[in-house]
Amino acid sequence: MHQAALLRSDKGLGTPGTDRKKAKPAVTPVKAKRTASPPIDDRKDHFVVRNGVRCAGVHLIVDLYEAKHLDNIDLIDEALRKCVAAAAATLLHIHLHHFEPNGGVSGVAVLAESHISIHTWPEVAYAAIDIFMCGHANPDACIPVLRAAFEPAQVEVGENLRGRGA
Repeated sequence: MHQAALLRSDKGLGTPGTDRKKAKPAVTPVKAKRTASPPIDDRKDHFVVRNGVRCAGVHLIVDLYEAKHLDNIDLIDEALRKCVAAAAATLLHIHLHHFEPNGGVSGVAVLAESHISIHTWPEVAYAAIDIFMCGHANPDACIPVLRAAFEPAQVEVGENLRGRGA
């Protein structure tokens, strides 16, 4: 088993990871003056335009039915990494947890562009996957990777354009 990919909790989530910074003291908020927004091309917010709609990012909700390998944490880790590569995204970290006795896996690939999360129920051959990306990443490129990795009989994909009009 790929030990580096596991989040070993035993409900001991009170200990922060080594990459966390200490909490900063609260700062009294100052109301900023509203200024005109820069032209869309000059903004550095990594918003995207999808089907003519400007939004914070594209969120795909993916359901895999009659899928295979849903208890194989190493294969899931590899599939998430392949999704990141296919989408041209930037992987920051992966956390996966293997549940017993049914063998289901829950986890997340944290991306600079947002995340890919997965929750599997091998006992019913079902997986729920969220793919949310902003910037130049291509979340649609993950779908063929997921099909190849889990060989589902049926795939349903829903799409939500997050942050419209923000």
